[in-house]
Amino acid sequence: MLRRLWRRRLAYNRIGILLAVVGPGIIAASADNDASGILGYSQAGAVYKYGLLWILALSTLALAVAQEICARMGAVTGKGLADLIREEYGPRITVFAMLVLLVANFATTVSEFAGILSAVQVFAGPWIRFVAVPLTALAVWLFVTRGSYRRIERILLGLSLVYLAYIVSAFLAHPPWLHVLKETVAPNLRATFAERTAHFPKELAGVSPLSAYVLMIINVVGTTITPWGQFYIQSTVRDKGVKAEEYGYTRIDVLAGAFFTNFIAFFIVVCCAATLFPMLDLNDAGQAALALAPFAGKLATILFAIGLFNASCFGAITVPLSTAYAVTEALGWESGLGRRVREAPLFIGIFTLLIVASAGIVVVVPTEKLGFLITLPNYVGGLLLPIILVLMQLLVNKRRLMGNYVNGRGYNWLAWITAVALIALSLMAAWAAIKSMVSGG
Repeated sequence: MLRRLWRRRLAYNRIGILLAVVGPGIIAASADNDASGILGYSQAGAVYKYGLLWILALSTLALAVAQEICARMGAVTGKGLADLIREEYGPRITVFAMLVLLVANFATTVSEFAGILSAVQVFAGPWIRFVAVPLTALAVWLFVTRGSYRRIERILLGLSLVYLAYIVSAFLAHPPWLHVLKETVAPNLRATFAERTAHFPKELAGVSPLSAYVLMIINVVGTTITPWGQFYIQSTVRDKGVKAEEYGYTRIDVLAGAFFTNFIAFFIVVCCAATLFPMLDLNDAGQAALALAPFAGKLATILFAIGLFNASCFGAITVPLSTAYAVTEALGWESGLGRRVREAPLFIGIFTLLIVASAGIVVVVPTEKLGFLITLPNYVGGLLLPIILVLMQLLVNKRRLMGNYVNGRGYNWLAWITAVALIALSLMAAWAAIKSMVSGG
Protein backbone atom coordinates (compact mmCIF):
# COMPACT_ATOMS: atom_id res chain seq x y z
CA MET A 1 0.00 0.00 0.00
CA LEU A 2 2.76 2.42 0.95
CA ARG A 3 4.69 1.51 -2.17
CA ARG A 4 1.63 2.21 -4.33
CA LEU A 5 1.11 5.61 -2.67
CA TRP A 6 4.78 6.45 -3.15
CA ARG A 7 4.65 5.56 -6.85
CA ARG A 8 1.51 7.65 -7.30
CA ARG A 9 3.12 10.61 -5.54
CA LEU A 10 6.24 10.23 -7.68
CA ALA A 11 4.10 10.22 -10.83
CA TYR A 12 2.30 13.38 -9.68
CA ASN A 13 5.65 15.06 -8.99
CA ARG A 14 6.88 14.22 -12.48
CA ILE A 15 3.70 15.60 -14.04
CA GLY A 16 4.11 18.75 -11.94
CA ILE A 17 7.69 19.24 -13.13
CA LEU A 18 6.63 18.66 -16.75
CA LEU A 19 3.87 21.26 -16.47
CA ALA A 20 6.33 23.68 -14.85
CA VAL A 21 8.87 23.52 -17.68
CA VAL A 22 6.50 23.13 -20.64
CA GLY A 23 6.13 26.21 -22.84
CA PRO A 24 9.19 27.29 -24.84
CA GLY A 25 9.12 24.32 -27.23
CA ILE A 26 5.41 24.47 -28.04
CA ILE A 27 5.37 28.27 -28.31
CA ALA A 28 8.49 28.51 -30.49
CA ALA A 29 7.28 25.77 -32.85
CA SER A 30 3.73 27.16 -33.02
CA ALA A 31 5.11 30.59 -33.89
CA ASP A 32 6.61 29.06 -37.05
CA ASN A 33 3.04 28.66 -38.32
CA ASP A 34 2.81 32.43 -38.78
CA ALA A 35 1.29 34.40 -41.67
CA SER A 36 4.00 33.47 -44.18
CA GLY A 37 3.89 29.86 -42.97
CA ILE A 38 0.16 29.57 -43.51
CA LEU A 39 0.56 31.12 -46.97
CA GLY A 40 3.30 28.60 -47.80
CA TYR A 41 1.19 25.62 -46.72
CA SER A 42 -1.84 27.02 -48.54
CA GLN A 43 0.19 27.37 -51.74
CA ALA A 44 1.49 23.81 -51.39
CA GLY A 45 -2.06 22.47 -51.29
CA ALA A 46 -3.41 24.80 -53.96
CA VAL A 47 -0.64 23.97 -56.45
CA TYR A 48 0.36 20.36 -55.67
CA LYS A 49 -2.78 19.07 -53.97
CA TYR A 50 -1.66 16.28 -51.59
CA GLY A 51 1.69 15.75 -53.29
CA LEU A 52 3.75 17.54 -50.62
CA LEU A 53 2.30 16.06 -47.43
CA TRP A 54 5.17 13.60 -47.09
CA ILE A 55 7.72 16.41 -46.69
CA LEU A 56 6.02 17.50 -43.44
CA ALA A 57 7.26 14.35 -41.69
CA LEU A 58 10.86 15.16 -42.64
CA SER A 59 10.54 18.83 -41.71
CA THR A 60 9.13 17.77 -38.31
CA LEU A 61 12.32 15.81 -37.67
CA ALA A 62 14.51 18.71 -38.84
CA LEU A 63 12.63 21.21 -36.66
CA ALA A 64 12.83 18.92 -33.64
CA VAL A 65 16.60 18.46 -34.03
CA ALA A 66 17.34 22.17 -34.53
CA GLN A 67 15.19 23.39 -31.64
CA GLU A 68 16.24 20.60 -29.28
CA ILE A 69 19.89 21.62 -29.68
CA CYS A 70 19.16 25.26 -28.84
CA ALA A 71 16.86 24.39 -25.94
CA ARG A 72 19.54 22.09 -24.51
CA MET A 73 22.21 24.80 -24.79
CA GLY A 74 19.90 27.27 -23.04
CA ALA A 75 19.26 24.86 -20.15
CA VAL A 76 22.90 23.79 -19.69
CA THR A 77 24.67 27.15 -20.16
CA GLY A 78 21.97 29.51 -18.87
CA LYS A 79 22.71 31.76 -21.87
CA GLY A 80 21.03 32.71 -25.11
CA LEU A 81 22.36 31.76 -28.54
CA ALA A 82 23.60 35.28 -29.32
CA ASP A 83 25.39 35.32 -25.94
CA LEU A 84 27.30 32.16 -26.81
CA ILE A 85 28.13 33.31 -30.36
CA ARG A 86 29.57 36.59 -29.01
CA GLU A 87 31.60 34.89 -26.29
CA GLU A 88 32.95 32.08 -28.46
CA TYR A 89 33.39 33.69 -31.89
CA GLY A 90 33.90 37.39 -31.25
CA PRO A 91 32.16 40.60 -32.27
CA ARG A 92 32.62 40.48 -36.06
CA ILE A 93 30.64 37.29 -36.68
CA THR A 94 28.12 38.38 -34.06
CA VAL A 95 27.54 41.83 -35.59
CA PHE A 96 27.14 40.35 -39.08
CA ALA A 97 24.66 37.75 -37.85
CA MET A 98 22.70 40.36 -35.88
CA LEU A 99 22.48 42.80 -38.80
CA VAL A 100 21.16 40.10 -41.14
CA LEU A 101 18.78 38.85 -38.45
CA LEU A 102 17.50 42.39 -37.84
CA VAL A 103 16.69 42.90 -41.53
CA ALA A 104 15.07 39.46 -41.85
CA ASN A 105 13.01 39.85 -38.70
CA PHE A 106 11.86 43.35 -39.59
CA ALA A 107 10.57 42.07 -42.92
CA THR A 108 8.97 39.08 -41.16
CA THR A 109 7.23 41.37 -38.66
CA VAL A 110 5.87 43.41 -41.56
CA SER A 111 4.49 40.19 -43.04
CA GLU A 112 2.83 39.36 -39.68
CA PHE A 113 0.93 42.65 -39.68
CA ALA A 114 0.08 42.13 -43.35
CA GLY A 115 -1.36 38.76 -42.27
CA ILE A 116 -3.39 40.48 -39.54
CA LEU A 117 -4.77 42.86 -42.17
CA SER A 118 -5.57 39.99 -44.56
CA ALA A 119 -7.48 38.19 -41.79
CA VAL A 120 -9.62 41.14 -40.70
CA GLN A 121 -10.37 42.11 -44.30
CA VAL A 122 -12.24 38.82 -44.62
CA PHE A 123 -14.88 40.43 -42.38
CA ALA A 124 -14.59 44.13 -43.36
CA GLY A 125 -13.53 46.48 -46.14
CA PRO A 126 -10.13 48.12 -46.85
CA TRP A 127 -10.84 50.89 -44.30
CA ILE A 128 -10.30 48.39 -41.49
CA ARG A 129 -6.51 48.73 -41.86
CA PHE A 130 -6.63 52.14 -40.15
CA VAL A 131 -8.33 50.63 -37.09
CA ALA A 132 -7.35 46.98 -36.77
CA VAL A 133 -3.61 47.25 -37.43
CA PRO A 134 -2.84 50.09 -34.95
CA LEU A 135 -5.09 48.57 -32.26
CA THR A 136 -3.50 45.14 -32.67
CA ALA A 137 -0.02 46.68 -32.54
CA LEU A 138 -0.90 48.49 -29.32
CA ALA A 139 -2.37 45.33 -27.79
CA VAL A 140 0.76 43.33 -28.71
CA TRP A 141 3.04 46.00 -27.22
CA LEU A 142 1.08 46.22 -23.95
CA PHE A 143 0.85 42.44 -23.71
CA VAL A 144 4.63 42.01 -23.90
CA THR A 145 5.88 45.09 -22.05
CA ARG A 146 3.39 44.92 -19.17
CA GLY A 147 3.35 41.17 -18.58
CA SER A 148 5.57 38.77 -16.68
CA TYR A 149 7.20 35.81 -18.42
CA ARG A 150 4.84 33.37 -16.70
CA ARG A 151 1.68 35.26 -17.68
CA ILE A 152 2.80 35.77 -21.28
CA GLU A 153 3.73 32.11 -21.60
CA ARG A 154 0.37 30.91 -20.28
CA ILE A 155 -1.57 33.13 -22.69
CA LEU A 156 0.56 32.06 -25.67
CA LEU A 157 0.03 28.41 -24.74
CA GLY A 158 -3.70 29.09 -24.68
CA LEU A 159 -3.55 30.81 -28.06
CA SER A 160 -1.77 27.75 -29.46
CA LEU A 161 -5.08 25.92 -29.11
CA VAL A 162 -6.68 28.30 -31.64
CA TYR A 163 -4.64 26.55 -34.32
CA LEU A 164 -7.04 23.63 -33.90
CA ALA A 165 -9.48 25.66 -36.03
CA TYR A 166 -7.51 24.51 -39.07
CA ILE A 167 -8.33 20.90 -38.28
CA VAL A 168 -12.05 21.72 -38.30
CA SER A 169 -11.64 23.63 -41.60
CA ALA A 170 -9.97 20.60 -43.16
CA PHE A 171 -12.82 18.29 -42.14
CA LEU A 172 -15.38 20.78 -43.47
CA ALA A 173 -13.61 20.53 -46.85
CA HIS A 174 -14.43 16.76 -46.98
CA PRO A 175 -11.17 15.53 -48.53
CA PRO A 176 -10.72 11.87 -49.58
CA TRP A 177 -8.95 10.80 -46.39
CA LEU A 178 -7.74 7.42 -47.63
CA HIS A 179 -6.09 9.10 -50.62
CA VAL A 180 -4.65 11.78 -48.30
CA LEU A 181 -3.05 9.15 -46.05
CA LYS A 182 -1.70 7.24 -49.05
CA GLU A 183 -0.05 10.39 -50.46
CA THR A 184 1.41 11.13 -47.02
CA VAL A 185 3.22 7.80 -46.64
CA ALA A 186 3.72 6.77 -50.30
CA PRO A 187 3.50 9.79 -52.64
CA ASN A 188 3.01 9.23 -56.36
CA LEU A 189 5.42 11.87 -57.67
CA ARG A 190 4.90 10.94 -61.34
CA ALA A 191 1.16 11.61 -61.02
CA THR A 192 1.87 14.80 -59.06
CA PHE A 193 4.16 16.15 -61.79
CA ALA A 194 1.70 15.19 -64.53
CA GLU A 195 -1.18 16.90 -62.74
CA ARG A 196 0.90 20.04 -62.13
CA THR A 197 1.99 20.17 -65.79
CA ALA A 198 -1.57 19.66 -67.03
CA HIS A 199 -2.99 22.51 -64.98
CA PHE A 200 -0.14 25.06 -65.23
CA PRO A 201 1.63 24.46 -68.58
CA LYS A 202 2.49 28.15 -69.20
CA GLU A 203 4.08 28.62 -65.79
CA LEU A 204 6.36 25.62 -66.40
CA ALA A 205 7.71 26.95 -69.70
CA GLY A 206 11.48 26.52 -69.52
CA VAL A 207 11.26 25.03 -66.01
CA SER A 208 11.31 21.30 -65.34
CA PRO A 209 8.47 19.89 -63.19
CA LEU A 210 11.11 18.58 -60.77
CA SER A 211 12.68 22.04 -60.34
CA ALA A 212 9.31 23.63 -59.64
CA TYR A 213 8.52 20.86 -57.16
CA VAL A 214 11.84 21.30 -55.34
CA LEU A 215 11.23 25.05 -55.06
CA MET A 216 7.88 24.37 -53.39
CA ILE A 217 9.59 21.94 -50.98
CA ILE A 218 11.98 24.76 -50.09
CA ASN A 219 8.99 27.04 -49.56
CA VAL A 220 7.34 24.55 -47.17
CA VAL A 221 10.48 23.72 -45.19
CA GLY A 222 11.59 27.36 -45.09
CA THR A 223 8.36 28.43 -43.43
CA THR A 224 8.90 25.83 -40.69
CA ILE A 225 12.57 26.27 -39.74
CA THR A 226 13.68 29.88 -39.36
CA PRO A 227 16.81 31.61 -37.98
CA TRP A 228 14.81 33.67 -35.48
CA GLY A 229 13.18 30.55 -34.04
CA GLN A 230 16.52 29.22 -32.83
CA PHE A 231 17.34 32.46 -30.99
CA TYR A 232 13.86 32.60 -29.52
CA ILE A 233 13.70 29.11 -28.03
CA GLN A 234 17.14 29.28 -26.42
CA SER A 235 16.46 32.67 -24.86
CA THR A 236 13.07 31.62 -23.51
CA VAL A 237 14.49 28.43 -22.00
CA ARG A 238 17.05 30.62 -20.26
CA ASP A 239 14.39 33.16 -19.27
CA LYS A 240 12.23 30.40 -17.81
CA GLY A 241 15.15 29.27 -15.66
CA VAL A 242 15.18 25.65 -16.84
CA LYS A 243 18.16 23.81 -15.36
CA ALA A 244 20.20 21.00 -16.93
CA GLU A 245 18.75 18.42 -14.55
CA GLU A 246 15.22 19.41 -15.63
CA TYR A 247 16.04 19.29 -19.32
CA GLY A 248 14.50 15.86 -19.92
CA TYR A 249 11.08 17.43 -19.44
CA THR A 250 11.93 20.38 -21.69
CA ARG A 251 12.95 17.92 -24.41
CA ILE A 252 9.42 16.49 -24.28
CA ASP A 253 8.09 20.04 -24.69
CA VAL A 254 10.35 20.66 -27.71
CA LEU A 255 9.46 17.40 -29.45
CA ALA A 256 5.74 17.90 -28.77
CA GLY A 257 5.99 21.42 -30.21
CA ALA A 258 7.68 20.20 -33.40
CA PHE A 259 4.98 17.57 -33.87
CA PHE A 260 2.13 19.99 -33.11
CA THR A 261 3.23 22.68 -35.55
CA ASN A 262 3.45 20.30 -38.52
CA PHE A 263 0.33 18.43 -37.43
CA ILE A 264 -1.52 21.72 -37.92
CA ALA A 265 0.38 22.36 -41.17
CA PHE A 266 -0.85 18.98 -42.44
CA PHE A 267 -4.48 20.05 -42.08
CA ILE A 268 -3.83 23.45 -43.69
CA VAL A 269 -2.38 21.72 -46.77
CA VAL A 270 -5.27 19.21 -46.84
CA CYS A 271 -7.90 21.94 -46.51
CA CYS A 272 -6.50 24.00 -49.38
CA ALA A 273 -5.78 20.94 -51.52
CA ALA A 274 -9.40 19.77 -51.23
CA THR A 275 -10.88 23.18 -52.05
CA LEU A 276 -8.45 25.44 -53.94
CA PHE A 277 -6.55 23.09 -56.27
CA PRO A 278 -5.69 24.03 -59.00
CA MET A 279 -4.93 27.65 -58.01
CA LEU A 280 -1.55 29.22 -58.76
CA ASP A 281 -2.06 32.93 -58.06
CA LEU A 282 -2.49 32.68 -54.29
CA ASN A 283 -0.84 35.82 -52.92
CA ASP A 284 -1.95 35.91 -49.29
CA ALA A 285 -3.59 33.61 -46.78
CA GLY A 286 -6.65 35.88 -46.47
CA GLN A 287 -7.33 35.19 -50.14
CA ALA A 288 -7.19 31.48 -49.34
CA ALA A 289 -9.72 31.93 -46.54
CA LEU A 290 -12.20 33.71 -48.84
CA ALA A 291 -11.73 31.10 -51.57
CA LEU A 292 -12.82 28.32 -49.20
CA ALA A 293 -16.43 29.55 -48.90
CA PRO A 294 -17.85 28.13 -52.18
CA PHE A 295 -16.32 24.70 -51.47
CA ALA A 296 -16.33 24.21 -47.71
CA GLY A 297 -18.88 26.76 -46.55
CA LYS A 298 -18.69 30.09 -44.75
CA LEU A 299 -17.79 28.45 -41.43
CA ALA A 300 -14.57 27.11 -42.95
CA THR A 301 -13.72 30.63 -44.16
CA ILE A 302 -14.37 32.10 -40.71
CA LEU A 303 -12.29 29.44 -38.95
CA PHE A 304 -9.44 29.82 -41.44
CA ALA A 305 -9.45 33.61 -41.00
CA ILE A 306 -9.52 33.31 -37.19
CA GLY A 307 -6.57 30.92 -37.39
CA LEU A 308 -4.72 33.36 -39.65
CA PHE A 309 -5.34 36.29 -37.28
CA ASN A 310 -4.17 34.24 -34.31
CA ALA A 311 -1.07 33.01 -36.15
CA SER A 312 -0.17 36.52 -37.32
CA CYS A 313 -0.53 37.91 -33.79
CA PHE A 314 1.59 35.02 -32.53
CA GLY A 315 4.31 35.95 -35.01
CA ALA A 316 3.98 39.68 -34.26
CA ILE A 317 4.82 38.84 -30.63
CA THR A 318 7.54 36.22 -31.02
CA VAL A 319 9.54 37.54 -33.99
CA PRO A 320 10.23 41.01 -32.51
CA LEU A 321 10.90 39.33 -29.15
CA SER A 322 13.50 37.01 -30.69
CA THR A 323 15.14 40.05 -32.30
CA ALA A 324 15.24 41.97 -29.02
CA TYR A 325 16.67 38.93 -27.25
CA ALA A 326 19.36 38.33 -29.87
CA VAL A 327 20.58 41.93 -30.27
CA THR A 328 20.72 42.71 -26.55
CA GLU A 329 22.46 39.42 -25.77
CA ALA A 330 24.98 40.07 -28.54
CA LEU A 331 25.77 43.46 -27.02
CA GLY A 332 25.78 42.17 -23.45
CA TRP A 333 22.79 44.30 -22.37
CA GLU A 334 20.01 43.30 -19.99
CA SER A 335 17.12 41.40 -21.60
CA GLY A 336 14.08 39.36 -20.63
CA LEU A 337 10.33 39.48 -20.23
CA GLY A 338 8.85 41.13 -17.15
CA ARG A 339 11.42 43.94 -17.14
CA ARG A 340 10.49 47.61 -17.41
CA VAL A 341 12.11 50.23 -19.66
CA ARG A 342 14.57 51.43 -16.97
CA GLU A 343 15.70 47.82 -16.38
CA ALA A 344 16.11 46.75 -20.04
CA PRO A 345 15.91 49.90 -22.23
CA LEU A 346 17.47 48.40 -25.35
CA PHE A 347 15.38 45.21 -25.13
CA ILE A 348 12.10 47.15 -24.86
CA GLY A 349 13.31 49.73 -27.39
CA ILE A 350 14.07 47.21 -30.13
CA PHE A 351 10.77 45.41 -29.58
CA THR A 352 8.86 48.72 -29.69
CA LEU A 353 10.65 49.96 -32.81
CA LEU A 354 9.89 46.78 -34.75
CA ILE A 355 6.22 46.83 -33.76
CA VAL A 356 5.68 50.52 -34.54
CA ALA A 357 7.62 50.54 -37.83
CA SER A 358 6.06 47.31 -39.14
CA ALA A 359 2.49 48.29 -38.27
CA GLY A 360 3.07 51.77 -39.73
CA ILE A 361 4.25 50.35 -43.06
CA VAL A 362 1.22 48.04 -43.34
CA VAL A 363 -1.15 50.94 -42.59
CA VAL A 364 0.45 53.32 -45.09
CA VAL A 365 1.60 51.09 -47.94
CA PRO A 366 -1.05 49.41 -50.14
CA THR A 367 -1.14 45.65 -49.63
CA GLU A 368 -0.23 44.87 -53.24
CA LYS A 369 3.01 46.87 -52.83
CA LEU A 370 4.16 44.99 -49.73
CA GLY A 371 5.38 42.08 -51.82
CA PHE A 372 9.10 42.79 -51.56
CA LEU A 373 9.08 43.22 -47.77
CA ILE A 374 6.95 40.12 -47.30
CA THR A 375 9.34 38.01 -49.40
CA LEU A 376 12.54 39.67 -48.13
CA PRO A 377 12.97 37.11 -45.28
CA ASN A 378 13.42 34.46 -47.98
CA TYR A 379 16.55 36.26 -49.20
CA VAL A 380 18.24 37.16 -45.93
CA GLY A 381 16.94 34.11 -44.06
CA GLY A 382 18.52 31.91 -46.71
CA LEU A 383 21.81 33.71 -46.08
CA LEU A 384 21.65 33.55 -42.28
CA LEU A 385 20.27 30.06 -41.58
CA PRO A 386 23.36 28.13 -42.80
CA ILE A 387 25.60 30.28 -40.59
CA ILE A 388 23.39 29.78 -37.54
CA LEU A 389 23.10 26.02 -38.07
CA VAL A 390 26.87 25.58 -38.31
CA LEU A 391 27.50 27.77 -35.25
CA MET A 392 24.87 25.79 -33.30
CA GLN A 393 26.53 22.50 -34.15
CA LEU A 394 29.98 23.77 -33.20
CA LEU A 395 28.72 25.23 -29.92
CA VAL A 396 26.73 22.21 -28.77
CA ASN A 397 29.79 19.97 -29.24
CA LYS A 398 32.07 22.09 -27.05
CA ARG A 399 32.53 19.97 -23.93
CA ARG A 400 33.86 23.03 -22.09
CA LEU A 401 30.39 24.60 -22.48
CA MET A 402 28.11 21.57 -22.47
CA GLY A 403 29.91 18.99 -20.31
CA ASN A 404 28.15 15.65 -20.63
CA TYR A 405 25.32 17.29 -22.62
CA VAL A 406 27.25 17.41 -25.91
CA ASN A 407 25.74 15.49 -28.83
CA GLY A 408 26.30 11.75 -28.84
CA ARG A 409 27.87 10.22 -31.94
CA GLY A 410 24.60 9.00 -33.45
CA TYR A 411 22.78 12.23 -32.64
CA ASN A 412 25.70 14.19 -34.09
CA TRP A 413 25.37 12.35 -37.39
CA LEU A 414 21.63 13.07 -37.43
CA ALA A 415 22.19 16.73 -36.55
CA TRP A 416 24.87 17.26 -39.21
CA ILE A 417 22.80 15.51 -41.90
CA THR A 418 19.84 17.70 -40.92
CA ALA A 419 22.03 20.83 -40.97
CA VAL A 420 23.54 20.00 -44.37
CA ALA A 421 20.10 19.31 -45.86
CA LEU A 422 18.70 22.57 -44.48
CA ILE A 423 21.77 24.50 -45.65
CA ALA A 424 21.36 23.08 -49.16
CA LEU A 425 17.67 24.03 -49.23
CA SER A 426 18.40 27.51 -47.84
CA LEU A 427 21.09 28.21 -50.45
CA MET A 428 18.82 26.95 -53.24
CA ALA A 429 16.02 29.19 -51.97
CA ALA A 430 18.33 32.21 -51.74
CA TRP A 431 19.67 31.58 -55.25
CA ALA A 432 16.16 31.21 -56.71
CA ALA A 433 15.03 34.39 -54.94
CA ILE A 434 18.02 36.37 -56.22
CA LYS A 435 17.45 35.11 -59.77
CA SER A 436 13.79 36.07 -59.54
CA MET A 437 14.64 39.53 -58.21
CA VAL A 438 17.27 40.17 -60.90
CA SER A 439 14.96 39.01 -63.68
CA GLY A 440 12.06 41.02 -62.32
CA GLY A 441 10.00 37.91 -61.43
